[in-house]
Amino acid sequence: MIPGRPRPARNAHGDSGFTLLEVLVALAILGLAVVASIQAFAQGLRLLKLSGDHQQAMLLADLKVREVVTPEEGREERDEGRFHWERTTKLVPAPELTPLAGPLRWHIYEIAVRVSWDERRQVEITTLRTVPAQPAPGPPSLSPRAR
Repeated sequence: MIPGRPRPARNAHGDSGFTLLEVLVALAILGLAVVASIQAFAQGLRLLKLSGDHQQAMLLADLKVREVVTPEEGREERDEGRFHWERTTKLVPAPELTPLAGPLRWHIYEIAVRVSWDERRQVEITTLRTVPAQPAPGPPSLSPRAR
Protein backbone atom coordinates (compact mmCIF):
# COMPACT_ATOMS: atom_id res chain seq x y z
CA MET A 1 0.00 0.00 0.00
CA ILE A 2 1.16 3.50 -0.85
CA PRO A 3 1.64 5.79 2.15
CA GLY A 4 -0.81 8.63 2.27
CA ARG A 5 -3.53 6.86 0.33
CA PRO A 6 -6.66 5.68 2.02
CA ARG A 7 -7.38 1.97 2.09
CA PRO A 8 -10.07 0.69 -0.28
CA ALA A 9 -13.35 0.13 1.44
CA ARG A 10 -14.48 -3.44 2.05
CA ASN A 11 -17.96 -4.62 2.64
CA ALA A 12 -19.14 -5.69 6.04
CA HIS A 13 -18.16 -9.35 5.58
CA GLY A 14 -14.66 -8.67 4.26
CA ASP A 15 -15.30 -10.23 0.78
CA SER A 16 -14.02 -8.23 -2.13
CA GLY A 17 -15.84 -10.19 -4.99
CA PHE A 18 -15.10 -9.98 -8.72
CA THR A 19 -14.78 -6.78 -10.66
CA LEU A 20 -16.80 -6.19 -13.81
CA LEU A 21 -13.66 -6.55 -15.93
CA GLU A 22 -12.89 -9.99 -14.45
CA VAL A 23 -16.42 -11.17 -15.17
CA LEU A 24 -16.25 -9.93 -18.78
CA VAL A 25 -12.89 -11.65 -19.38
CA ALA A 26 -14.24 -14.92 -17.92
CA LEU A 27 -17.33 -14.74 -20.17
CA ALA A 28 -15.18 -14.05 -23.24
CA ILE A 29 -12.99 -17.09 -22.49
CA LEU A 30 -16.08 -19.23 -21.90
CA GLY A 31 -17.58 -18.01 -25.19
CA LEU A 32 -14.43 -18.93 -27.13
CA ALA A 33 -14.41 -22.40 -25.57
CA VAL A 34 -18.08 -22.97 -26.50
CA VAL A 35 -17.52 -21.82 -30.10
CA ALA A 36 -14.46 -24.08 -30.45
CA SER A 37 -16.42 -27.05 -29.07
CA ILE A 38 -19.29 -26.47 -31.51
CA GLN A 39 -16.87 -26.22 -34.45
CA ALA A 40 -15.12 -29.44 -33.42
CA PHE A 41 -18.46 -31.24 -33.13
CA ALA A 42 -19.56 -29.98 -36.58
CA GLN A 43 -16.25 -31.11 -38.12
CA GLY A 44 -16.76 -34.54 -36.56
CA LEU A 45 -20.23 -34.78 -38.11
CA ARG A 46 -18.86 -33.83 -41.55
CA LEU A 47 -16.15 -36.49 -41.28
CA LEU A 48 -18.71 -39.08 -40.16
CA LYS A 49 -20.88 -38.35 -43.21
CA LEU A 50 -17.86 -38.51 -45.54
CA SER A 51 -16.78 -41.81 -44.00
CA GLY A 52 -20.29 -43.25 -44.43
CA ASP A 53 -20.40 -42.18 -48.09
CA HIS A 54 -16.98 -43.72 -48.69
CA GLN A 55 -18.07 -46.99 -47.09
CA GLN A 56 -21.25 -47.11 -49.20
CA ALA A 57 -19.21 -46.46 -52.36
CA MET A 58 -16.77 -49.26 -51.47
CA LEU A 59 -19.64 -51.69 -50.85
CA LEU A 60 -21.25 -50.75 -54.18
CA ALA A 61 -17.93 -51.19 -56.02
CA ASP A 62 -17.39 -54.58 -54.39
CA LEU A 63 -20.92 -55.64 -55.33
CA LYS A 64 -20.40 -54.61 -58.97
CA VAL A 65 -17.14 -56.58 -59.15
CA ARG A 66 -18.81 -59.68 -57.69
CA GLU A 67 -21.76 -59.42 -60.11
CA VAL A 68 -19.50 -60.46 -62.99
CA VAL A 69 -19.91 -64.23 -63.28
CA THR A 70 -18.55 -64.80 -66.78
CA PRO A 71 -16.37 -61.86 -67.81
CA GLU A 72 -16.69 -60.37 -71.28
CA GLU A 73 -14.75 -57.41 -72.56
CA GLY A 74 -16.70 -54.17 -72.42
CA ARG A 75 -17.77 -51.15 -70.43
CA GLU A 76 -20.94 -50.53 -68.47
CA GLU A 77 -22.05 -47.57 -66.36
CA ARG A 78 -25.12 -46.54 -64.43
CA ASP A 79 -26.44 -44.32 -61.64
CA GLU A 80 -27.64 -45.78 -58.36
CA GLY A 81 -28.99 -43.14 -56.03
CA ARG A 82 -26.32 -40.54 -55.37
CA PHE A 83 -23.60 -42.80 -56.78
CA HIS A 84 -22.46 -43.25 -60.38
CA TRP A 85 -20.58 -46.45 -61.17
CA GLU A 86 -18.55 -47.54 -64.18
CA ARG A 87 -17.33 -51.11 -64.76
CA THR A 88 -14.63 -51.91 -67.34
CA THR A 89 -13.70 -55.48 -68.21
CA LYS A 90 -10.76 -56.26 -70.48
CA LEU A 91 -8.70 -59.27 -71.45
CA VAL A 92 -5.19 -59.09 -70.04
CA PRO A 93 -2.31 -60.48 -72.08
CA ALA A 94 -0.75 -63.24 -70.02
CA PRO A 95 1.79 -65.97 -70.49
CA GLU A 96 0.55 -69.28 -71.73
CA LEU A 97 -0.95 -71.14 -68.79
CA THR A 98 -1.61 -74.41 -70.63
CA PRO A 99 1.39 -76.30 -69.19
CA LEU A 100 0.05 -75.66 -65.70
CA ALA A 101 -3.58 -76.46 -66.37
CA GLY A 102 -3.41 -79.49 -68.60
CA PRO A 103 -5.62 -79.49 -71.69
CA LEU A 104 -7.61 -76.38 -70.66
CA ARG A 105 -6.69 -72.91 -71.87
CA TRP A 106 -7.22 -69.93 -69.57
CA HIS A 107 -7.95 -66.24 -70.07
CA ILE A 108 -7.24 -63.55 -67.50
CA TYR A 109 -9.66 -60.62 -67.26
CA GLU A 110 -9.13 -57.35 -65.43
CA ILE A 111 -12.35 -56.03 -63.88
CA ALA A 112 -12.21 -52.40 -62.71
CA VAL A 113 -15.11 -50.64 -61.01
CA ARG A 114 -15.06 -46.90 -60.30
CA VAL A 115 -17.76 -45.34 -58.11
CA SER A 116 -18.07 -41.55 -57.92
CA TRP A 117 -20.28 -39.19 -55.94
CA ASP A 118 -20.47 -35.51 -54.98
CA GLU A 119 -18.64 -34.48 -58.19
CA ARG A 120 -15.15 -34.88 -56.67
CA ARG A 121 -15.16 -38.09 -54.65
CA GLN A 122 -14.46 -41.52 -56.09
CA VAL A 123 -13.20 -44.99 -55.21
CA GLU A 124 -11.90 -47.69 -57.54
CA ILE A 125 -11.54 -51.45 -57.13
CA THR A 126 -9.60 -53.55 -59.62
CA THR A 127 -9.32 -57.33 -59.63
CA LEU A 128 -8.15 -60.12 -61.91
CA ARG A 129 -10.24 -63.16 -62.74
CA THR A 130 -9.20 -66.34 -64.55
CA VAL A 131 -11.72 -68.00 -66.81
CA PRO A 132 -11.30 -71.24 -68.73
CA ALA A 133 -11.35 -70.65 -72.47
CA GLN A 134 -12.66 -73.12 -74.98
CA PRO A 135 -11.10 -76.58 -74.57
CA ALA A 136 -7.76 -76.95 -76.29
CA PRO A 137 -7.96 -78.36 -79.79
CA GLY A 138 -7.08 -82.01 -80.07
CA PRO A 139 -8.67 -85.41 -79.91
CA PRO A 140 -11.57 -85.60 -77.50
CA SER A 141 -10.78 -87.50 -74.38
CA LEU A 142 -12.77 -90.66 -73.87
CA SER A 143 -14.67 -91.12 -70.69
CA PRO A 144 -14.20 -94.42 -68.85
CA ARG A 145 -17.68 -95.59 -70.01
CA ALA A 146 -16.92 -95.04 -73.70
CA ARG A 147 -13.88 -97.32 -73.67
